[in-house]
Amino acid sequence: MKKIQTIYSDNDHKWSVIARDPAKPNWLIDTNEYLIESDGMGLLTDPGGSEIFPEVFSALVEVFPASQIKNIFASHQDPDIVSSISLWLEVNSSIRCYVSWLWTGFLPHFGGNADTFIPMPDEGMEIIHQNIKLRSIPAHFLHSAGNLNLWDPKAKILFSGDIGAALLPLDETDLIVKDFDKHIRYMEKFHKRWMASEQAKIAWCERISNLKPDMLCPQHGSVFQGPDVERFIQWFSELKIGMDALELPKT
Repeated sequence: MKKIQTIYSDNDHKWSVIARDPAKPNWLIDTNEYLIESDGMGLLTDPGGSEIFPEVFSALVEVFPASQIKNIFASHQDPDIVSSISLWLEVNSSIRCYVSWLWTGFLPHFGGNADTFIPMPDEGMEIIHQNIKLRSIPAHFLHSAGNLNLWDPKAKILFSGDIGAALLPLDETDLIVKDFDKHIRYMEKFHKRWMASEQAKIAWCERISNLKPDMLCPQHGSVFQGPDVERFIQWFSELKIGMDALELPKT
């Protein structure tokens, strides 16, 4: 079963992660769902696929009333990101979902209607969640054509979606990356194939390095903290990705 753990707390401002599920079927990709609390209300980032909704819901309600989920932040359109939207709307029909404008015509296929989705422009936007100010940060083509991260300037935490993702074996259970060099083996192939644009990668690395996050929280795998955040940015900036990394057989 998934478990929820707090990774940041300052009065009523809190970040928690609903982390890996060791009992999940092998054919599903493991995911992390992050809960941002302020003034008794919650925002969920990439709340997951419909197939894992029971596990996410059960972990959440151990510490937080599900009816108090006010907002969802969807980094992009993939089913493992947000296909559970219809089930969350059954919990609270007034939930609003922030997503790139590019996907507002696609996500209603998972559930909701035109009023459910708040379109975010390509340059990102400020998001007011109760007493805290968050900001969506451009991450387009890394890997989705309409992709945004979520930045919390007070907590200095970046929810990075698929950037920084690692596909971990069952025996790797650490929530925080402890050995960066070892961790590379679990994220290198993913980033080479799924990240599409060298130009977008360099722009993202410069943008995020200037923010100086204390934590970088991906949707898959472990959280980067402290010096490992900059280590990841440096590693990613030097990695060949997309067509530059794809080796096709000669014909």
